[in-house]
Amino acid sequence: MPSPTAQVATAADWPEVAALRTRVFVDEQGVPPEIEQDAADATAVHVLSRDDAGRVVATGRLLVDGATARIGRMAAAAEVRGRGHGAAVLDELHRQATRLGATGVELHAQLPARRFYERAGYAAVGEVYEEAGIAHVTMRRELGRGPAGTV
Repeated sequence: MPSPTAQVATAADWPEVAALRTRVFVDEQGVPPEIEQDAADATAVHVLSRDDAGRVVATGRLLVDGATARIGRMAAAAEVRGRGHGAAVLDELHRQATRLGATGVELHAQLPARRFYERAGYAAVGEVYEEAGIAHVTMRRELGRGPAGTV
């Protein structure tokens, strides 16, 4: 089976991206729907991965402000977690951040996802805090440094 791939989402992909985020964040995790989508969605670079049937099964977004990029709204459908779709999305987000001139990236990782990000070259900074009722830790990584074969 080939490794999952990811691509930059188009406006036509937005309904599927939004539906996946709603399933993961609102339905599964109890994030209030009024804070799941925000104004940053309009200017963010959205990345997605599709399964063999063509369904959007993973997504994330990128916001770049100067040399620092912020990754957020990383979501993978329950049925594909651990199968490489999230890693493919993260790799593409790193490529897009580099393309847009960022030299470092930051994200707010839910604690259960901390090891996923550590494997991708991230390090935790600061203490654990709560966002939308979920424990998070801020993590950072320089671009151009990471596991072999990554940006």
